Amino acid sequence: MTTAAETSTAAGAAGTRPPAVLQVLPRLESGGVERGTVEVAQALSAAGWKAVVASAGGPMVRELERAGAVHVELPLASKNPLVMRRNVERLTELIRREQIDIVHARSRAPAWSALAATRRTGRHFVTTFHNAYGTESWLKQRYNGVMARGERVIAISRFVAEHAASVYGVPPERLRVIERGVDFTRFDPERVSAERVIQLAREWRLPDGLPVVMLPGRLTRWKGHLVLVDAIAKLGRHGLRCVLVGSGNGRYRRQLVDTIARRGLNEVFQIADDCRDMPAAYKLADLVVSASTRPEGFGRVIAEGQAMGRPVIATDHGGAREILRDDETGWLVPPGDGRALADAIARALDLPQSKRLTLAERAIAHMRAHFSTKAMTDRTLAVYEEILFPEAAQLDPRGPVAA
Repeated sequence: MTTAAETSTAAGAAGTRPPAVLQVLPRLESGGVERGTVEVAQALSAAGWKAVVASAGGPMVRELERAGAVHVELPLASKNPLVMRRNVERLTELIRREQIDIVHARSRAPAWSALAATRRTGRHFVTTFHNAYGTESWLKQRYNGVMARGERVIAISRFVAEHAASVYGVPPERLRVIERGVDFTRFDPERVSAERVIQLAREWRLPDGLPVVMLPGRLTRWKGHLVLVDAIAKLGRHGLRCVLVGSGNGRYRRQLVDTIARRGLNEVFQIADDCRDMPAAYKLADLVVSASTRPEGFGRVIAEGQAMGRPVIATDHGGAREILRDDETGWLVPPGDGRALADAIARALDLPQSKRLTLAERAIAHMRAHFSTKAMTDRTLAVYEEILFPEAAQLDPRGPVAA
């Protein structure tokens, strides 16, 4: 397959400008959508393409700009119809000014404005399904349906691809499965120093000698924090520390704190807001839990935990089934089942050291073989090439929809 760098070089030799891709999303804060956007922008810049991102801004803008990409601040997080209509004008102007070839929409509200702007300018339109969007009503399904209108529709897992095909009618010739990747320059246990782990343990005031069970995820109900609280209560062990890593305020946080207190687990649980050194956090943990009660499109925590060689317990639905090998690199449990989660936690914490090491080796090897950031960015750029240079591009050998 022709690489992006080779295509860009060929275009330059022919006297034409490098191809330009505009990615649009609501904000550049934290999360898998934002991380994937930055990683693709970095790959585009490294390949000699022009990378432009439009969003309402956020802390990841600096990282984007350090990679040589251009960020344009627009109110793309708004769902106000008047603002969205005005965003069509803004994006149309941006596309023409930056000579954009492809607009890649990663979220629904920006996608509606981007779709209209590409129609006005005659540019290509690509979308990414980051999850299985709900169908609560006809109006909601129509709103979500914009993500099915790309010339190419990228799904971040087979689970999401099947949803896009069955619910939104995306045909296989337009559908591409490109799993999220893990950055192994960051999530590598060999690269995380003992000093970083010790510093984080001090910051969180963790007692010495107690096993650490960690659940990373925003403080929202469907992330399953209450299921973990129930599981620890059923487990009946107080000689451990459970760290909930994620920010969030309001009613759910108060309910979570109250439930922990009511079940007598104040000495076991603590809430740590967003962590700036997640590789160190994973290495500090003896066990990583993803207890989501709704299916996730991929499951970044599950992937990163395995990449760091930690035992991982995840719920048995959605993208988790594609990332974690049950009883080989971790364990899958039924969603919302505190008893099953308690049993899995006991099994993981009681693993002999030799079996923990074997599991870690299998998990790391599995992630490196199938879920690297480089594979994700290479395949994304290949989709762009397929659109811009169909005579030179070759389809992924796994087919339009990876099996």
